[in-house]
Amino acid sequence: QVQLVESGGGLVQAGGSLRLSCAASGRTFSSYAMGWFRQAPGKEREFVAAITGSGSDARYGDSPTGRFTISRDTAKNTVYLRMNSLKPEDTAVYYCAAADHAYIATITTDYRYWGQGTQVTVSS
Repeated sequence: QVQLVESGGGLVQAGGSLRLSCAASGRTFSSYAMGWFRQAPGKEREFVAAITGSGSDARYGDSPTGRFTISRDTAKNTVYLRMNSLKPEDTAVYYCAAADHAYIATITTDYRYWGQGTQVTVSS
């Protein structure tokens, strides 16, 4: 069992930055890949970024296009999503997720554990 708690969301102006955090507990942190997804009102949950259990590889969805960076800190059992040059279309609830394995995962069904989500709102 893995528990995930996100933080760091909020209201930011277009062009600004935010760093989301996801604290994990319950299993050896490096044993599972982590991912970030987002869901805007009326839309499906969208893949944002993922990172392997070791942190050696990362993958990004189409929307971030070089503006977002995922990282993980094993000492703190935390995964981060740094978001720069934010746009109004980045507005969504952002979810942290943990897989049952350590390799890259990019679809929702690859992930077993989910956080409660944190709201990110980008104003124009």
